[in-house]
Amino acid sequence: MTESIDAKLAELGLTLPQAAAPVAAYLPVVEAGGMLHISGQLPFKEGEVMTGRLGEDRDLGYGEEAARACALMIVAQVKRALDGDLSRVAQIVKLGVFVNSAPGFTDQPRVANGASQLMEALFGESGRHARSAVGVAVLPLGAAVEIDAIVAVR
Repeated sequence: MTESIDAKLAELGLTLPQAAAPVAAYLPVVEAGGMLHISGQLPFKEGEVMTGRLGEDRDLGYGEEAARACALMIVAQVKRALDGDLSRVAQIVKLGVFVNSAPGFTDQPRVANGASQLMEALFGESGRHARSAVGVAVLPLGAAVEIDAIVAVR
């Protein structure tokens, strides 16, 4: 599956970023009971955090792009945790999507689709997942989106 994920990424014109180091006192990934619990990942574009508040200084398209960038970082973290073997991914179980939102912004589910659609494009049926999409007042480093995940592994 690793080659097929790499091929799908190339087909989409995407590359996995370097798995980000934690910015505080936590682990990026913990494996327990056949599940990887991936800490919240921030969106990076050209080495910089994608910042801003949806519905204030950022639009829906930017939010979807930021969610996709978070999803790429999740896949990078999973790949590192599995010593490069993405064939061990059995199921993307759940994504928790946090959207830096202005009052009145209610398109968090559409923002989250940027990540959800990428997971399905990369992992097929195994990429379909449960999800929450929540608006928040602020995120670390001013990020527009943060996403955590639970991934079942073989």
